[in-house]
Amino acid sequence: MRLRYVHGQYEYLQQHEKAITEPEKRGYKLNEAFSNNNPIHVELGCGKGKFLRETALKNPGINYFGFEKSVKVAYRCAKCMFEEDPDNYFIVYSNGDILTEVFEPNSIERIYLNFSDPWPKPSHYKRRLTHRNFLEVYRKVLREGGEIHMKTDNNDLFEYSLQELKADGWEILMCTRDLHGSEFVKDNVMTEYEERFVQQGKKINKLAARRP
Repeated sequence: MRLRYVHGQYEYLQQHEKAITEPEKRGYKLNEAFSNNNPIHVELGCGKGKFLRETALKNPGINYFGFEKSVKVAYRCAKCMFEEDPDNYFIVYSNGDILTEVFEPNSIERIYLNFSDPWPKPSHYKRRLTHRNFLEVYRKVLREGGEIHMKTDNNDLFEYSLQELKADGWEILMCTRDLHGSEFVKDNVMTEYEERFVQQGKKINKLAARRP
């Protein structure tokens, strides 16, 4: 469903206590957003924030940042705050390709790629978040032993991602092509898309890979 433009949504994000807008334009390092040294987890493409908030609620000792490049979606994410919302996350209105600009090197413990755009056209393959160019970015900001966790319903994107990760030297820690029919479903937090796909009977692919 196409989201409707809401007047003043960018201004709303600028003033929202849980949102950070375009930190790369201010030379701001997101490592400074929390007054602690807890591990940092980043979700690229947080949508309306279901996964981000529920995961933050379950893990109060981890700092979370949910990146969202669509102002319409980031606005709705910020509007979806619930009672007793966890205080260990921020919504970041920006593109995920600026990670090296807004995080210190070797400072992120985990990156989540949940149901990313598959960019199916051959001419668009460099836009996929598991393309070698993005993997190089992740290498720089992930700490030693840092991980990528990926979920998708798109089989072609999943196979492509596996090939890219292996070719680039990443260690595959786990891999399943039917998450909800596997042992790995324990403690799984579903996204909005995932809930819909599971209801439709689609199988969900998941992998976890460790930085070379």
